[in-house]
Amino acid sequence: MDARRYTSLAITLHWLVAIGIIVNVFLALTWDFYPENSVRPAIDLHKSIGITVLGLAIMRLLWRFTHTPPALPVGYAKWEVQLSHVTHVLLYVIIFAMPITGWMHDSAWKAAADNPLTLFGVIPFPRISYIMTLDPVTKEQMHDLFGGFHEAVGYAIYGLVGLHVLGALKHQFFDKQRELQRMWYTGEPE
Repeated sequence: MDARRYTSLAITLHWLVAIGIIVNVFLALTWDFYPENSVRPAIDLHKSIGITVLGLAIMRLLWRFTHTPPALPVGYAKWEVQLSHVTHVLLYVIIFAMPITGWMHDSAWKAAADNPLTLFGVIPFPRISYIMTLDPVTKEQMHDLFGGFHEAVGYAIYGLVGLHVLGALKHQFFDKQRELQRMWYTGEPE
């Protein structure tokens, strides 16, 4: 493998997380328009994808701690290198914060005890027991609080993903640095 390209595992984890986030954003933005009997399945799918993204993000972070990523192409301005690093750190924070705040929000749902959480309708997944055992008033407050955090983090991810994509496209098409090939399986990075 070319030292200027990410490993196949890093590339796969990157795109699986990206697809999971895109699908979950789409679900969250559209389920208000679904027929009544389709809303709960859409929310359940959203939860399943979110927990899957959390697992993939853990794998991605473990990979990152054990592998040095390829160096950025030469020619980046100092501010671009710094912005790239800050954006990537914030993306990792957000990619963890989204499913964790969602899991906390779901654990505080007043009907959680009557509606077991299962991944893709098959694999039982625990809720956070500390939150589940709160008194009903506190639990409702936590449900609203975590829901607000989850939504705020959602808006932050729009901005960070947009910045990430725009940066990659700028380097690829304006700077002619073949940036996209670093995070794809084929094509020669420079």
